[in-house]
Amino acid sequence: MPTSRASTTDSAKSGGGVQSLERAFDLLERMADAGGEVGLSELSASSGLPLPTIHRLMRTLVVCGYVRQQPNRRYALGPRLIRLGESASRLLGTWARPYLARLVEETGETANMALLDGDEIVYVAQVPSKHSMRMFTEVGRRVLPHSTGVGKALLANTPDAEIRALLSRTGMPAATERTITTPDGFLAALEDVRRLGYAVDDNEQEIGVRCLAVSVPDSPTAAAISISGPAGRVTEAATDKIVPVLQQIAQELSEALATQNPA
Repeated sequence: MPTSRASTTDSAKSGGGVQSLERAFDLLERMADAGGEVGLSELSASSGLPLPTIHRLMRTLVVCGYVRQQPNRRYALGPRLIRLGESASRLLGTWARPYLARLVEETGETANMALLDGDEIVYVAQVPSKHSMRMFTEVGRRVLPHSTGVGKALLANTPDAEIRALLSRTGMPAATERTITTPDGFLAALEDVRRLGYAVDDNEQEIGVRCLAVSVPDSPTAAAISISGPAGRVTEAATDKIVPVLQQIAQELSEALATQNPA
């Protein structure tokens, strides 16, 4: 979360209203971190801004459609943010494609990028393998996280209580006989991800397919990259060679995204 903007100099004031984009975006991010709905007093406590300032900012965001006021007087993220988020996701996938292309060149397997969107995984970019037998996942496809390598990579550092709550909302349907279908089993798999530094989907989403995934460190939104291929090619021996490549490219992608989103 961005640091508090309470000490920012109000160099842009007009007509008695605070005109600070930095503060407005800070409040939007704080709302997202709080689950999308907050009260003014909560925002004041977390941001350090006085209530009148927050009220003016929120009133402007409501008028613009980026925030809506609920019947209980709390504020929620508004529908106009959806279009911005969808466009940003597409752009993120565009930025990632050269790195995914390198991943294909160095591993020979199809490379993917995915984000956590609510309780689901959404694929935002893919570069296919050059093999005649290759994996294909449609960009925009949504899947549940418990049966995917990218899902495990994205959730590895999420508190156990939040994981259990997510799984209770989504259920854990079996895509194959290898799918993990219990919360305890999934939490054990996440412990392996933390210990090993990468996640595996071993025939869990589709029989005959193995995926290896890592998170993109310090991404502006939680993101992971992966390779997927036939189990006969993505073997344990191949894993030892592929994982360092995945980790290196994830780090390089992270640094590239940071230049697009300067602190």
